[in-house]
Amino acid sequence: MTTKTKSKSSRKIARYSLIIMGVGFIATAPFQGSFWVELLHGGFEAGLVGGLADWFAVTALFRHPLGIPIPHTALLPNNRKRMTNGLVSMLKNDWLSKESIQEKVKQIPLTEKLIAILDKQIHTDKFRKGIIKLITQMIRYIEIEKITPFVKKQIISTLSKMEMSKFLQLVSSQLLNEQFDKKALDHILIKAETWLRKEQTSQRLGTVSMNVLSKIEADGMLQFALKSIQSLLTEEKLGNIVQNLLLSVIKSLQYENEPNREALILYIRNEIQGINDNKDVLVSIEKWKGQLLAKWEPDQTITESLQQIQKSALDLVEDHEFIDMYLIPLMNHILDNIKENSADIDNWIQKQIIILVENNHEQIGNLVQENLDKLDNDTLIDMMENNIGKDLQWIRVNGAVCGFIIGILLTGIQALFRLA
Repeated sequence: MTTKTKSKSSRKIARYSLIIMGVGFIATAPFQGSFWVELLHGGFEAGLVGGLADWFAVTALFRHPLGIPIPHTALLPNNRKRMTNGLVSMLKNDWLSKESIQEKVKQIPLTEKLIAILDKQIHTDKFRKGIIKLITQMIRYIEIEKITPFVKKQIISTLSKMEMSKFLQLVSSQLLNEQFDKKALDHILIKAETWLRKEQTSQRLGTVSMNVLSKIEADGMLQFALKSIQSLLTEEKLGNIVQNLLLSVIKSLQYENEPNREALILYIRNEIQGINDNKDVLVSIEKWKGQLLAKWEPDQTITESLQQIQKSALDLVEDHEFIDMYLIPLMNHILDNIKENSADIDNWIQKQIIILVENNHEQIGNLVQENLDKLDNDTLIDMMENNIGKDLQWIRVNGAVCGFIIGILLTGIQALFRLA
Protein backbone atom coordinates (compact mmCIF):
# COMPACT_ATOMS: atom_id res chain seq x y z
CA MET A 1 0.00 0.00 0.00
CA THR A 2 1.42 3.41 -1.01
CA THR A 3 1.85 6.38 1.30
CA LYS A 4 -0.91 8.26 -0.52
CA THR A 5 -3.33 5.33 -0.11
CA LYS A 6 -2.48 5.04 3.58
CA SER A 7 -3.04 8.77 4.05
CA LYS A 8 -6.49 8.56 2.43
CA SER A 9 -7.37 5.55 4.58
CA SER A 10 -6.36 7.43 7.76
CA ARG A 11 -8.38 10.44 6.63
CA LYS A 12 -11.47 8.25 6.21
CA ILE A 13 -11.05 6.80 9.70
CA ALA A 14 -10.72 10.31 11.16
CA ARG A 15 -13.83 11.41 9.26
CA TYR A 16 -15.81 8.38 10.43
CA SER A 17 -14.80 8.99 14.04
CA LEU A 18 -16.12 12.55 13.83
CA ILE A 19 -19.35 11.36 12.15
CA ILE A 20 -19.86 8.74 14.87
CA MET A 21 -19.46 11.35 17.59
CA GLY A 22 -21.87 13.71 15.82
CA VAL A 23 -24.49 11.02 15.21
CA GLY A 24 -24.17 9.78 18.80
CA PHE A 25 -24.56 13.31 20.15
CA ILE A 26 -27.72 13.91 18.07
CA ALA A 27 -29.18 10.44 18.78
CA THR A 28 -28.85 10.74 22.59
CA ALA A 29 -30.01 14.36 22.84
CA PRO A 30 -33.81 13.56 22.81
CA PHE A 31 -33.49 10.90 25.52
CA GLN A 32 -32.16 12.99 28.43
CA GLY A 33 -33.22 11.86 31.95
CA SER A 34 -31.65 8.45 32.11
CA PHE A 35 -28.22 8.29 33.78
CA TRP A 36 -26.72 6.03 31.15
CA VAL A 37 -28.09 8.08 28.28
CA GLU A 38 -26.77 11.28 29.85
CA LEU A 39 -23.42 9.56 30.35
CA LEU A 40 -23.25 8.59 26.67
CA HIS A 41 -24.55 12.00 25.59
CA GLY A 42 -21.78 13.74 27.54
CA GLY A 43 -19.18 11.41 26.05
CA PHE A 44 -20.41 11.99 22.48
CA GLU A 45 -20.59 15.72 23.10
CA ALA A 46 -17.00 15.92 24.38
CA GLY A 47 -15.81 13.58 21.61
CA LEU A 48 -17.50 15.78 19.00
CA VAL A 49 -15.87 18.90 20.44
CA GLY A 50 -12.46 17.23 20.64
CA GLY A 51 -12.76 15.83 17.12
CA LEU A 52 -13.84 19.19 15.68
CA ALA A 53 -11.06 21.01 17.54
CA ASP A 54 -8.39 18.59 16.24
CA TRP A 55 -9.89 18.68 12.74
CA PHE A 56 -9.60 22.47 12.82
CA ALA A 57 -6.04 22.30 14.10
CA VAL A 58 -4.88 19.72 11.53
CA THR A 59 -6.65 21.43 8.63
CA ALA A 60 -5.31 24.83 9.65
CA LEU A 61 -1.79 23.57 9.05
CA PHE A 62 -2.41 22.99 5.36
CA ARG A 63 -5.30 25.24 4.31
CA HIS A 64 -8.13 27.50 5.50
CA PRO A 65 -10.83 25.36 7.22
CA LEU A 66 -13.96 25.28 5.00
CA GLY A 67 -12.20 27.80 2.76
CA ILE A 68 -12.76 30.58 5.30
CA PRO A 69 -9.66 32.83 5.64
CA ILE A 70 -9.54 32.64 9.41
CA PRO A 71 -6.43 34.32 10.88
CA HIS A 72 -3.51 32.02 11.73
CA THR A 73 -4.76 29.21 9.46
CA ALA A 74 -3.14 27.74 6.29
CA LEU A 75 0.09 27.99 8.24
CA LEU A 76 2.32 26.04 5.88
CA PRO A 77 1.35 27.88 2.63
CA ASN A 78 1.57 31.27 4.37
CA ASN A 79 4.98 30.45 5.81
CA ARG A 80 6.34 28.55 2.84
CA LYS A 81 9.55 30.57 2.50
CA ARG A 82 10.43 30.26 6.17
CA MET A 83 9.51 26.56 6.13
CA THR A 84 11.64 25.74 3.04
CA ASN A 85 14.55 27.80 4.35
CA GLY A 86 14.36 25.92 7.65
CA LEU A 87 14.18 22.59 5.83
CA VAL A 88 17.14 23.43 3.60
CA SER A 89 19.15 24.71 6.56
CA MET A 90 18.42 21.60 8.62
CA LEU A 91 19.27 19.31 5.73
CA LYS A 92 22.50 21.15 4.87
CA ASN A 93 23.78 21.98 8.33
CA ASP A 94 22.47 19.10 10.44
CA TRP A 95 21.54 15.99 8.49
CA LEU A 96 24.01 16.39 5.58
CA SER A 97 26.63 18.65 7.09
CA LYS A 98 30.14 18.65 5.62
CA GLU A 99 31.52 17.06 8.74
CA SER A 100 28.96 14.22 8.78
CA ILE A 101 29.51 13.44 5.10
CA GLN A 102 33.28 13.51 5.43
CA GLU A 103 33.19 11.30 8.52
CA LYS A 104 30.92 8.82 6.78
CA VAL A 105 33.16 8.74 3.70
CA LYS A 106 36.19 7.94 5.87
CA GLN A 107 34.38 4.89 7.28
CA ILE A 108 33.62 3.36 3.86
CA PRO A 109 36.17 0.73 2.68
CA LEU A 110 35.89 1.80 -0.95
CA THR A 111 38.54 -0.46 -2.49
CA GLU A 112 37.33 -3.46 -0.50
CA LYS A 113 33.82 -3.04 -1.87
CA LEU A 114 35.12 -2.37 -5.38
CA ILE A 115 37.39 -5.42 -5.34
CA ALA A 116 34.58 -7.66 -4.07
CA ILE A 117 32.30 -6.52 -6.90
CA LEU A 118 34.95 -6.86 -9.62
CA ASP A 119 36.23 -10.19 -8.32
CA LYS A 120 32.72 -11.57 -8.51
CA GLN A 121 31.86 -10.06 -11.88
CA ILE A 122 34.97 -11.00 -13.87
CA HIS A 123 34.09 -14.68 -13.67
CA THR A 124 30.54 -14.28 -15.02
CA ASP A 125 29.69 -14.92 -18.69
CA LYS A 126 27.89 -11.59 -18.89
CA PHE A 127 31.01 -9.71 -17.86
CA ARG A 128 33.23 -11.72 -20.20
CA LYS A 129 31.00 -11.08 -23.20
CA GLY A 130 30.58 -7.45 -22.26
CA ILE A 131 34.29 -6.73 -21.85
CA ILE A 132 35.17 -8.51 -25.12
CA LYS A 133 32.46 -6.55 -26.93
CA LEU A 134 33.71 -3.30 -25.41
CA ILE A 135 37.35 -3.93 -26.36
CA THR A 136 36.34 -5.02 -29.88
CA GLN A 137 34.25 -1.88 -30.38
CA MET A 138 37.08 0.32 -29.13
CA ILE A 139 39.51 -1.25 -31.60
CA ARG A 140 37.02 -0.98 -34.49
CA TYR A 141 36.28 2.68 -33.69
CA ILE A 142 39.94 3.62 -34.24
CA GLU A 143 40.15 5.54 -37.53
CA ILE A 144 43.47 4.51 -39.02
CA GLU A 145 43.50 7.31 -41.61
CA LYS A 146 43.38 9.92 -38.85
CA ILE A 147 46.18 8.26 -36.90
CA THR A 148 48.53 7.92 -39.88
CA PRO A 149 49.68 11.61 -39.98
CA PHE A 150 50.38 11.52 -36.24
CA VAL A 151 52.41 8.29 -36.51
CA LYS A 152 54.30 9.67 -39.52
CA LYS A 153 55.11 12.87 -37.64
CA GLN A 154 56.39 10.91 -34.64
CA ILE A 155 58.53 8.60 -36.79
CA ILE A 156 60.10 11.48 -38.71
CA SER A 157 60.64 13.43 -35.49
CA THR A 158 62.34 10.44 -33.87
CA LEU A 159 64.56 9.77 -36.88
CA SER A 160 65.46 13.48 -37.14
CA LYS A 161 66.60 13.54 -33.52
CA MET A 162 68.60 10.34 -33.83
CA GLU A 163 72.32 10.96 -33.17
CA MET A 164 74.10 9.34 -36.06
CA SER A 165 77.39 9.16 -34.13
CA LYS A 166 75.77 6.82 -31.61
CA PHE A 167 74.14 4.88 -34.43
CA LEU A 168 77.47 4.49 -36.22
CA GLN A 169 79.14 3.50 -32.97
CA LEU A 170 76.52 0.80 -32.50
CA VAL A 171 77.02 -0.37 -36.09
CA SER A 172 80.79 -0.43 -35.77
CA SER A 173 80.61 -2.38 -32.51
CA GLN A 174 78.30 -4.90 -34.12
CA LEU A 175 80.57 -5.21 -37.16
CA LEU A 176 83.61 -5.86 -34.96
CA ASN A 177 81.68 -8.35 -32.81
CA GLU A 178 80.89 -10.29 -35.98
CA GLN A 179 84.57 -10.01 -37.16
CA PHE A 180 83.54 -8.00 -40.18
CA ASP A 181 87.16 -6.82 -40.60
CA LYS A 182 88.39 -10.35 -41.34
CA LYS A 183 85.30 -11.25 -43.38
CA ALA A 184 85.64 -8.08 -45.47
CA LEU A 185 89.31 -8.75 -46.20
CA ASP A 186 88.65 -12.41 -47.07
CA HIS A 187 85.80 -11.40 -49.33
CA ILE A 188 87.97 -8.85 -51.15
CA LEU A 189 90.81 -11.36 -51.54
CA ILE A 190 88.50 -14.02 -52.94
CA LYS A 191 87.01 -11.57 -55.44
CA ALA A 192 90.48 -10.34 -56.39
CA GLU A 193 91.78 -13.90 -56.84
CA THR A 194 88.78 -14.80 -58.97
CA TRP A 195 89.36 -11.76 -61.16
CA LEU A 196 93.10 -12.39 -61.46
CA ARG A 197 92.64 -15.98 -62.61
CA LYS A 198 90.64 -14.91 -65.64
CA GLU A 199 92.56 -15.13 -68.96
CA GLN A 200 91.62 -11.65 -70.09
CA THR A 201 92.96 -10.27 -66.80
CA SER A 202 96.49 -11.41 -67.69
CA GLN A 203 96.23 -9.64 -71.05
CA ARG A 204 95.02 -6.43 -69.47
CA LEU A 205 97.75 -6.53 -66.84
CA GLY A 206 100.34 -7.04 -69.58
CA THR A 207 99.02 -4.13 -71.62
CA VAL A 208 98.85 -1.84 -68.63
CA SER A 209 102.33 -2.84 -67.39
CA MET A 210 103.88 -2.32 -70.82
CA ASN A 211 102.28 1.14 -71.07
CA VAL A 212 103.63 2.02 -67.66
CA LEU A 213 107.18 0.94 -68.63
CA SER A 214 107.05 2.95 -71.81
CA LYS A 215 106.03 6.08 -69.97
CA ILE A 216 108.76 5.89 -67.33
CA GLU A 217 111.34 8.61 -67.92
CA ALA A 218 114.89 7.64 -66.92
CA ASP A 219 118.51 8.48 -67.86
CA GLY A 220 121.63 6.49 -68.55
CA MET A 221 121.79 2.89 -67.48
CA LEU A 222 118.24 2.86 -66.12
CA GLN A 223 116.89 3.90 -69.49
CA PHE A 224 119.00 1.21 -71.15
CA ALA A 225 117.69 -1.43 -68.68
CA LEU A 226 114.08 -0.50 -69.29
CA LYS A 227 114.53 -0.71 -73.05
CA SER A 228 116.17 -4.08 -72.66
CA ILE A 229 113.25 -5.40 -70.59
CA GLN A 230 110.73 -4.11 -73.12
CA SER A 231 112.63 -5.85 -75.91
CA LEU A 232 112.85 -9.15 -74.02
CA LEU A 233 109.23 -9.27 -72.70
CA THR A 234 106.02 -9.33 -74.60
CA GLU A 235 102.69 -8.05 -73.17
CA GLU A 236 101.64 -11.67 -72.63
CA LYS A 237 104.75 -12.61 -70.67
CA LEU A 238 104.70 -9.41 -68.63
CA GLY A 239 101.00 -9.93 -67.89
CA ASN A 240 101.67 -13.48 -66.66
CA ILE A 241 104.49 -12.27 -64.42
CA VAL A 242 102.33 -9.54 -62.86
CA GLN A 243 99.38 -11.93 -62.56
CA ASN A 244 101.43 -14.57 -60.76
CA LEU A 245 103.00 -11.97 -58.55
CA LEU A 246 99.59 -10.60 -57.48
CA LEU A 247 98.19 -14.12 -56.97
CA SER A 248 101.16 -14.91 -54.75
CA VAL A 249 100.51 -11.78 -52.68
CA ILE A 250 96.80 -12.62 -52.35
CA LYS A 251 97.62 -16.19 -51.39
CA SER A 252 99.94 -15.05 -48.65
CA LEU A 253 97.31 -12.62 -47.31
CA GLN A 254 94.86 -15.48 -46.94
CA TYR A 255 97.00 -17.24 -44.32
CA GLU A 256 96.20 -16.60 -40.64
CA ASN A 257 98.87 -14.80 -38.59
CA GLU A 258 100.59 -13.55 -41.73
CA PRO A 259 102.07 -10.12 -40.77
CA ASN A 260 100.74 -8.24 -43.80
CA ARG A 261 97.32 -9.79 -43.28
CA GLU A 262 97.33 -8.78 -39.60
CA ALA A 263 98.36 -5.26 -40.60
CA LEU A 264 95.50 -4.98 -43.09
CA ILE A 265 92.97 -6.34 -40.57
CA LEU A 266 94.20 -3.88 -37.96
CA TYR A 267 93.84 -1.04 -40.44
CA ILE A 268 90.30 -2.09 -41.32
CA ARG A 269 89.42 -2.46 -37.63
CA ASN A 270 90.74 1.01 -36.82
CA GLU A 271 88.78 2.50 -39.70
CA ILE A 272 85.57 0.80 -38.50
CA GLN A 273 86.13 1.91 -34.91
CA GLY A 274 86.78 5.48 -35.91
CA ILE A 275 83.89 5.85 -38.31
CA ASN A 276 81.70 7.48 -35.62
CA ASP A 277 84.41 10.13 -35.02
CA ASN A 278 84.85 10.94 -38.67
CA LYS A 279 83.27 14.39 -39.01
CA ASP A 280 83.14 14.27 -42.80
CA VAL A 281 81.28 10.96 -42.68
CA LEU A 282 78.88 12.24 -40.00
CA VAL A 283 78.12 15.42 -41.96
CA SER A 284 77.49 13.41 -45.12
CA ILE A 285 75.23 10.93 -43.30
CA GLU A 286 73.27 13.75 -41.59
CA LYS A 287 72.81 15.45 -44.92
CA TRP A 288 71.75 12.19 -46.52
CA LYS A 289 69.34 11.52 -43.65
CA GLY A 290 67.73 14.98 -44.01
CA GLN A 291 67.29 14.56 -47.78
CA LEU A 292 65.84 11.10 -47.33
CA LEU A 293 63.34 12.21 -44.69
CA ALA A 294 62.31 15.24 -46.76
CA LYS A 295 61.49 13.03 -49.77
CA TRP A 296 60.10 10.12 -47.74
CA GLU A 297 56.36 9.48 -48.19
CA PRO A 298 55.50 6.60 -45.84
CA ASP A 299 51.76 7.36 -45.49
CA GLN A 300 50.54 4.34 -47.44
CA THR A 301 52.99 2.01 -45.72
CA ILE A 302 52.07 3.33 -42.27
CA THR A 303 48.33 3.06 -43.01
CA GLU A 304 48.67 -0.53 -44.22
CA SER A 305 50.80 -1.43 -41.20
CA LEU A 306 48.30 0.11 -38.78
CA GLN A 307 45.42 -1.67 -40.52
CA GLN A 308 47.27 -4.94 -40.18
CA ILE A 309 47.91 -4.23 -36.49
CA GLN A 310 44.21 -3.42 -36.02
CA LYS A 311 43.18 -6.66 -37.73
CA SER A 312 45.68 -8.68 -35.68
CA ALA A 313 44.39 -7.05 -32.48
CA LEU A 314 40.78 -7.94 -33.39
CA ASP A 315 41.78 -11.53 -34.19
CA LEU A 316 43.57 -11.74 -30.85
CA VAL A 317 40.64 -10.32 -28.85
CA GLU A 318 38.06 -12.50 -30.60
CA ASP A 319 40.10 -15.63 -29.92
CA HIS A 320 38.42 -17.80 -27.25
CA GLU A 321 41.67 -18.10 -25.32
CA PHE A 322 42.28 -14.34 -25.14
CA ILE A 323 40.21 -13.62 -22.05
CA ASP A 324 41.58 -16.55 -20.00
CA MET A 325 45.15 -16.27 -21.25
CA TYR A 326 45.60 -12.50 -21.25
CA LEU A 327 42.68 -10.48 -19.89
CA ILE A 328 41.78 -12.38 -16.70
CA PRO A 329 45.43 -12.67 -15.54
CA LEU A 330 45.88 -8.96 -16.23
CA MET A 331 42.76 -8.04 -14.25
CA ASN A 332 43.77 -10.35 -11.39
CA HIS A 333 47.18 -8.69 -11.35
CA ILE A 334 45.53 -5.27 -11.22
CA LEU A 335 43.21 -6.39 -8.40
CA ASP A 336 46.19 -7.76 -6.46
CA ASN A 337 47.95 -4.41 -6.85
CA ILE A 338 44.82 -2.61 -5.67
CA LYS A 339 44.62 -4.89 -2.63
CA GLU A 340 48.27 -4.27 -1.78
CA ASN A 341 47.77 -0.52 -2.00
CA SER A 342 44.17 -0.39 -0.75
CA ALA A 343 44.99 1.93 2.15
CA ASP A 344 46.68 4.49 -0.08
CA ILE A 345 43.96 4.23 -2.72
CA ASP A 346 41.21 4.63 -0.10
CA ASN A 347 42.97 7.66 1.35
CA TRP A 348 43.31 9.23 -2.09
CA ILE A 349 39.67 8.59 -3.07
CA GLN A 350 38.42 9.80 0.30
CA LYS A 351 40.54 12.92 -0.01
CA GLN A 352 39.11 13.65 -3.46
CA ILE A 353 35.54 13.12 -2.22
CA ILE A 354 36.18 15.34 0.81
CA ILE A 355 37.57 18.07 -1.46
CA LEU A 356 34.56 17.68 -3.73
CA VAL A 357 32.17 17.94 -0.77
CA GLU A 358 34.12 20.91 0.60
CA ASN A 359 33.89 22.78 -2.68
CA ASN A 360 30.31 21.86 -3.56
CA HIS A 361 28.52 21.44 -0.22
CA GLU A 362 26.44 24.56 -0.86
CA GLN A 363 25.01 22.83 -3.92
CA ILE A 364 23.14 20.37 -1.68
CA GLY A 365 21.04 23.15 -0.19
CA ASN A 366 20.72 24.86 -3.58
CA LEU A 367 19.49 21.64 -5.18
CA VAL A 368 16.86 21.08 -2.50
CA GLN A 369 15.83 24.75 -2.71
CA GLU A 370 15.53 24.58 -6.50
CA ASN A 371 13.39 21.44 -6.36
CA LEU A 372 11.13 22.96 -3.69
CA ASP A 373 10.79 26.21 -5.65
CA LYS A 374 9.58 24.25 -8.69
CA LEU A 375 6.52 23.03 -6.74
CA ASP A 376 3.41 25.17 -6.45
CA ASN A 377 1.63 25.45 -3.08
CA ASP A 378 -1.01 22.83 -3.87
CA THR A 379 1.56 20.24 -4.97
CA LEU A 380 3.80 20.93 -1.97
CA ILE A 381 0.91 20.72 0.50
CA ASP A 382 -0.36 17.53 -1.15
CA MET A 383 3.12 15.97 -0.82
CA MET A 384 3.34 16.92 2.84
CA GLU A 385 -0.14 15.64 3.58
CA ASN A 386 0.64 12.34 1.86
CA ASN A 387 3.85 11.89 3.85
CA ILE A 388 2.96 13.25 7.30
CA GLY A 389 -0.83 13.60 7.01
CA LYS A 390 -1.41 9.98 8.06
CA ASP A 391 -0.12 10.65 11.59
CA LEU A 392 -1.96 13.96 11.75
CA GLN A 393 -5.27 12.26 10.88
CA TRP A 394 -4.75 9.90 13.79
CA ILE A 395 -4.56 12.98 15.99
CA ARG A 396 -8.15 13.69 14.97
CA VAL A 397 -9.17 10.12 15.80
CA ASN A 398 -7.39 10.30 19.14
CA GLY A 399 -9.02 13.65 19.87
CA ALA A 400 -12.52 12.26 19.29
CA VAL A 401 -11.87 9.07 21.29
CA CYS A 402 -10.13 10.88 24.15
CA GLY A 403 -12.89 13.52 24.19
CA PHE A 404 -15.53 10.77 24.33
CA ILE A 405 -13.82 9.10 27.33
CA ILE A 406 -13.21 12.41 29.12
CA GLY A 407 -16.85 13.43 28.45
CA ILE A 408 -18.11 10.25 30.08
CA LEU A 409 -15.85 10.83 33.07
CA LEU A 410 -16.92 14.46 33.47
CA THR A 411 -20.62 13.59 33.09
CA GLY A 412 -20.23 10.85 35.67
CA ILE A 413 -18.55 13.24 38.10
CA GLN A 414 -21.35 15.78 37.58
CA ALA A 415 -23.93 13.06 38.29
CA LEU A 416 -22.14 12.16 41.51
CA PHE A 417 -22.13 15.80 42.64
CA ARG A 418 -25.89 16.05 41.97
CA LEU A 419 -26.55 12.96 44.02
CA ALA A 420 -24.51 14.41 46.87
